[in-house]
Amino acid sequence: MPATNRTIPQAQKQALIQSLNEHRINTIGELRRVERVFATLGSSDLTQPMTAAYEAKRRVHADPASNRSWNYCWLLLAKTHTDRLIPAYARAQAARPEMWGGRIPLAESVAQLTEAFVKEWSAALAQMLKYWEEAPVR
Repeated sequence: MPATNRTIPQAQKQALIQSLNEHRINTIGELRRVERVFATLGSSDLTQPMTAAYEAKRRVHADPASNRSWNYCWLLLAKTHTDRLIPAYARAQAARPEMWGGRIPLAESVAQLTEAFVKEWSAALAQMLKYWEEAPVR
């Protein structure tokens, strides 16, 4: 999305920055709305509040290509997709005795729950990634 240097009132801009800094923007839809406003402004002082808006940084920071975007939310979702983290995490969760009332689950049960997790979580990931028509990369 190209920057157009559109202007908004300074008070509105500061309110959005404060919302990001105080982690009051906590859904992808809200983040995307703010991202769209900031993208149209084309102002360099908005980069830091956007990069600090989410704390899911460990895996992204370990990736040397993580500097390709200022949007940690998108980076984390993209990393989850490209590193195929859902199947591994689904297997680990499905095998936990806590998922089965403290019992050790049968292998078939673990496989079935893993498949259900992968299907549901993959659909959710795909839906979240749809918030970005274009990847927010530099």
